[in-house]
Amino acid sequence: MSVVTPTRSPIPKAKTIGRQARTAALLLAPFVAVFVGMYLAPLCFAVYRSLFVLKRDGLGLTAPTMVFEPFTNYLKAFSDPVFIESLGRVLLFGVVQVPFMLCLATGLALLIDSRSARAKGFFRLTSFLPYAVPGVIAALMWSFLYSGTSSPINALLAPLGIEIPFLSEDMVLWSVANIVTWGWTGYNMIIIYSALQSIPGEILEAAKIDGASAWNIAWHIKIPMVRPALILTAVFSIIGTAQLYNEPKVLQSVSGGSIDSSFTPIMAAQAATAAQNYPYAAATSVILAVLVGILSITFFKITNRGSDA
Repeated sequence: MSVVTPTRSPIPKAKTIGRQARTAALLLAPFVAVFVGMYLAPLCFAVYRSLFVLKRDGLGLTAPTMVFEPFTNYLKAFSDPVFIESLGRVLLFGVVQVPFMLCLATGLALLIDSRSARAKGFFRLTSFLPYAVPGVIAALMWSFLYSGTSSPINALLAPLGIEIPFLSEDMVLWSVANIVTWGWTGYNMIIIYSALQSIPGEILEAAKIDGASAWNIAWHIKIPMVRPALILTAVFSIIGTAQLYNEPKVLQSVSGGSIDSSFTPIMAAQAATAAQNYPYAAATSVILAVLVGILSITFFKITNRGSDA
């Protein structure tokens, strides 16, 4: 006598897909809400405000009126030598500081990852500690080190007849770059070091058996295999360069005029906001966002060229 076991009817495929879609939407809802509310909505509002200009009467007796002139603020921004200079200054900053910082971070990661390295945990922690210091606090600390009257660095160099004008007009940009490099090298090093840990040990052992030196292993195996991490840190650094604000803003009060209110594009936008020219500030912000997007996409395309071949 055979026993017939009951079988469950299969769940329709469409119903399963619908349930998975609802679950995915539920999980993504918090991110979408934050993204729309904190990023997309302000960006759209900035674009909207940038299409208007403020019109004031000659005597300034009445409140300014908003007039729809979609290209006026953008034409003004691209013809404003102060804003163009701030863009060029930040571009020069990024071209020099970002590669230097990433090379330094990669070198530190390779040194800590090497088999002969000792006290790896200690060096990882000490390299990462500067990132744990808030940017404003770090800038305040370095402003003391840069000060023309109280700089301990120049005090140590004084017997040699050397004095470094950290906050002079020619040096101040690189003084800011030093603060940024000090604060962010450890952060990038941790990302690259984590990528190095994912390299299969069999590949490294095979290279050693074939007689590859530590330098050849690092240059021909480790660095190519952490390429995605290098690209990621480079894009983050490009975006961070465009957002340069804390360090020059803190140093502005002790710079003796070498850092003005439009030293960076973000500072220029804030200066326009302080002057209550909100449409122009919005236009400069939109221009900066578009330029950063173009640079990031271009960098991705250049670095990914031939990777899928």
